[in-house]
Amino acid sequence: MKLNIKNTFIEELPADPVLDNNRRQVKEACFSYVTPKKTAKPKLLHVSNEMLKNLGLTEADSKTTDFLNVLTGNTVMENTKPYAMCYGGHQFGNWAGQLGDGRAINLFEVENDQKQWTVQLKGAGATPYSRTADGLAVLRSSIREYLCSEAMHHLGIPTTRALSLALTGDEVMRDVLYNGNAEYEKGAVVSRISPSFVRFGSFEIFASRQDTATLKTLVDYTINHHFPHLGTPSKAVYIAFFNEVVQRTLSMIIDWQRVGFVHGVMNTDNMSILGLTIDYGPYGWLEGFEEGWTPNTTDMQHKRYRYGNQPNIGLWNLYQLANALYPLVEEVEPLEAALNQYRADFELGSIQMMRNKIGLKTEKQQDKSLIKDLETLLQLTETDMTIFFRNLAAFKKDNPNEGLEWIKEAFYSPTEVTDTIKQQWKDWFQHYATRLQLETVSDSERKKAMNAVNPKYVLRNYMAQLAIDDADKGDYALIDELYQLLKKPYAEQPENEKWFAKRPEWARHKVGCSMLSCSS
Repeated sequence: MKLNIKNTFIEELPADPVLDNNRRQVKEACFSYVTPKKTAKPKLLHVSNEMLKNLGLTEADSKTTDFLNVLTGNTVMENTKPYAMCYGGHQFGNWAGQLGDGRAINLFEVENDQKQWTVQLKGAGATPYSRTADGLAVLRSSIREYLCSEAMHHLGIPTTRALSLALTGDEVMRDVLYNGNAEYEKGAVVSRISPSFVRFGSFEIFASRQDTATLKTLVDYTINHHFPHLGTPSKAVYIAFFNEVVQRTLSMIIDWQRVGFVHGVMNTDNMSILGLTIDYGPYGWLEGFEEGWTPNTTDMQHKRYRYGNQPNIGLWNLYQLANALYPLVEEVEPLEAALNQYRADFELGSIQMMRNKIGLKTEKQQDKSLIKDLETLLQLTETDMTIFFRNLAAFKKDNPNEGLEWIKEAFYSPTEVTDTIKQQWKDWFQHYATRLQLETVSDSERKKAMNAVNPKYVLRNYMAQLAIDDADKGDYALIDELYQLLKKPYAEQPENEKWFAKRPEWARHKVGCSMLSCSS
C-alpha cells in the first residue's frame, strides 16, 4: 500500500513531551503521541471506493492485509507517528476545560491530486484525553458514523468523510442510554478522513490558559495549510480568517436546516474550523417537521441543540471562537462585525433556502409570510419533512385544489387532519399557486429545481437501526445497500422506492431510532 505520506501537523506544531499514555492535563502542546490498541480479530466490513481514490489507493489495495491492519490500528506505517489532538470546549453551554481526542487517533496525512487529507481512526483505544473512557467504539455507533458522513457528502453538505468500517473482534462494554444497563457489544473502528480535524475548541484551550504563543502557532499553521488564499498570517489575516470561518459555519448550518439534519451535540469541540459537519454521535433526521425536536437523550430537558435552534447555537459557538482569537486580534469591533454579519446573512440565507425548497426563483415581498405560514402548517399535525417537500414538487400551479392530494402521503396520522386544518392547507395552496404565477418557469422546470435541493432519500434513524440490527447478527448486506442508495439522494431510484417512506410506527420510540445518547 503506497501513500504520499505527510506529517505537517506533528512536524510544525508543539508536541506533548510526555510519551506515557496516562490521562493527564497536557500543557503548551497541540497533540500527544499515542499508539493505537491492537485488535483481536479485525474484519473489514465496508470501504468507500471514492475515498480510496481520493487518497491515491485502488480497490486492490483495500483487499490487502496491510490495508486491514493499518486501518484497524494493528500496524503503524513506516515514517508515521500516530497522535491524539489536544483541545477544549464548551459542552451544553458550559466550559468543560481540556477534552481532546478521547477515542480518535490520527495516523498520518496523505497528499494526493493537490489535496491533503488526515487519516484518523475512531475507536482505536485510549489516549491521554480519554479521561475515564476506554477510547473504543462499538459497531452500532460506527455504522451510524460511516453511513452518515458519506450520505452527507452526497447531499452536498460539507462534512468529514469515511474510508472504512471494520470489526475489531473485541467486545466493548457500553451503557447505551446511561441508565445503568451496560452490556457487551461488538467493537469496531471507523477510519475518518478530513483535510483537518482542528475544531473551535482547539483554539479555546490555549486562550483559556493564556497560552498565546501556542495559540498563535496553531492559528498560523491553520491559515498556512487550510486558508492559504488569505495570505501571510497577520492581524488583518486573523480577522479575514475569522470572517471566513463564520461564513463557512453559517453555510453548513443552513444546509443542515434544508435537509432536516439535527447534529444533536453542537458543543464547540464538535465544530470544525473548516465548516465541516464533524463528530456524528446522537444525530438524527427530522421525520415530522418539528422545530423543537432533538435526537439527544442528554438534551431532552433543555433542548439546547434542537433543530430550530441550530443556527443560534452556531452563532453562540462562533462567539466563543471570537473570544479565543481575541488575544491575536486585540480589537473587538472586527470580530463583532463578523458575528453581526452572521445574523444578517442567516436571515437572508434561510429565506433563500426556503424559496429554493418551494421552487421560487425570484424574490417577492409576500415570500416571508408564505414561508412562515407553511412552517406553521407543517407543525399542526405530524407531517414528514422529506416526503412533503419532495412531493410538493409535483404541484401544478393551475390546479391549487389538488394540493392536498400531492402531499397527503406525508401525514403520519391522516385522521388528525381535521376539516379546519384541511381548509388552512387549501388556503395556503391558493396563495402558493398565486405566487407561482409570478414565476416564469414551467411546472416541470420548477419540479426539476425543487428535486435538486429536496432529497428523496436521507439516512433516517430507523434505516440505520435496521442495518445495525442485521450487522449484530452477522449480516452486513444492508450497510452496502444503504451506502449505495445514499450516493444518489436526489435521484428517483424507483428500484429503491421502499426507502421513500415515513418512519414505521415500531420505530417511534425505539432506542436508536428516536432516542440516542452520546454513546450512540
